[in-house]
Amino acid sequence: MSAVPSRMDAMTSFDPARYLPDDLLTRIRERAEVHDRENTFPSDDLDDLRAAGYLGILVPEAAGGAGLGLAEASLLQQRLAGAAPATALAVNMHLVWTGVAKVLRDRGIDDLAFVEEGAAAGEVFAFGISEAGNDLVLFGSDTVAEPDGRGGYSFTGTKIFTSLSPVWAHLGVHGLDTTSPDAPKMVFAFLERSDAIVARDDWDTLGMRGTQSRTTELRGAHAPAERVVRRIDPGPQPDPLVFGIFAVFEILLASVYTGIARRALDLAVDAAASRRSKKTGTTYANDPDIRWRVADMALAYEALPPQLAALARDVDEVADHGARWFSLLSGVKHRAVTMAKDVVDDAILVGGGASYFSHTELSRLYRDVLAGMFHPSDPESAHATAASAWLGPVTA
Repeated sequence: MSAVPSRMDAMTSFDPARYLPDDLLTRIRERAEVHDRENTFPSDDLDDLRAAGYLGILVPEAAGGAGLGLAEASLLQQRLAGAAPATALAVNMHLVWTGVAKVLRDRGIDDLAFVEEGAAAGEVFAFGISEAGNDLVLFGSDTVAEPDGRGGYSFTGTKIFTSLSPVWAHLGVHGLDTTSPDAPKMVFAFLERSDAIVARDDWDTLGMRGTQSRTTELRGAHAPAERVVRRIDPGPQPDPLVFGIFAVFEILLASVYTGIARRALDLAVDAAASRRSKKTGTTYANDPDIRWRVADMALAYEALPPQLAALARDVDEVADHGARWFSLLSGVKHRAVTMAKDVVDDAILVGGGASYFSHTELSRLYRDVLAGMFHPSDPESAHATAASAWLGPVTA
């Protein structure tokens, strides 16, 4: 009897260049500095990625996509982030929804089939969940979700860090219904652009400028019944939609920052090989201190891709980690961000004083990598989740 191929078998033959060719990455890398300097959205990158079918990499082939798993998407996002972190982070937010659709479909739930169909057709989905001061994130919301009496909802509130603001066609949001007989209920739904949704032109940040993650005001924006995908109790709970959002969001975020770290490591290696010491007359690749620093960067970086591959594969294969899932997922995101920040810091030192100039790629990476600290799960949340997993809840 022949063995059934596993996701690991598929991964061994996976060629990322098939979906992100070198020439496409070269064009995207060349444009990244311009979009950062001019504080503009990389529409040209999105056009190229759409034409390459990238928006549908997680959509099944039967629905017009590439049929890839989360493990393969993680590798692709690492590769894209090495060329243009802001482009990768912006596209991440679209891939989160297609990834959630896959997580649900793999578990026999087709609630987000319309997301898969739209993504395969090149439509852009954005992530409208973050709210200022809302550390409950998925488990609560300051946005008002008002029922229309026909199964639909109108949403009023303010979302922050809404990546893809200039180009999205559909915005996935959540809000709190406090008026229905069974209230309170968290409501998850998808909105289309309308006059009831206003994106402020307020994205002028230190780094990740190309994401154009503008503040978004919902002024009674309406989602019809067929676009309301969940009504669930507030607070932590095992609903597959909540798990899907958390799992895909954390893994793909960690992938972007791991990709930044790899690019910084490559640039540090290039700098060590090309810079020459006046004192010794040889390249810094022979300097013991530089060699130690590059080795330290490599040791930190090389731990993350296998962790991402393993966790993504477990999501793809519907592994059961029970209550440990949230600690595992928040942990890998936290480790990826802190690792990437440390690697970029060291790459700046290996690159020398030239790295301090704003036109250099390392200078941009130095700014871009800081954004990782602000995404859920933040360091406080990750540590609290890990402490609860190992020590149990805090007792009186």
